Amino acid sequence: VQLQASGGGSVQPGGTLRLSCTASGFSLGDYAVAWFRQAPGEQREFVAGITWNWGTTVYLDSVKGRFIISRDKDKRMVYLQMNSLKAEDTAVYYCATRNGDITTRTSAYNNWGQGTLVTVSS
Repeated sequence: VQLQASGGGSVQPGGTLRLSCTASGFSLGDYAVAWFRQAPGEQREFVAGITWNWGTTVYLDSVKGRFIISRDKDKRMVYLQMNSLKAEDTAVYYCATRNGDITTRTSAYNNWGQGTLVTVSS
């Protein structure tokens, strides 16, 4: 079971980034895949999630209308398109999976990728 996140970087406020998460080593079947983030000194928080089979999505309120989560079944990848980035979006972003529905609880996810750093600063 392996998850690999990529696509982080430094952008100015209002900029865009697309994060990618590659899943390998297991069947995603009935899984949910989610993006979490952790800012310095803060707890890890749920950002967005998607169910692999149905494509159902859930978002953190503060990113609704700015971030879009999607998946490509053929490539076994999940993306997080981040638009209109704000300084408060600065964090290390992680992708994670769980067998079941989307939940915002960090402890419910048992497979985690390494983080990718997103810095939003002028």
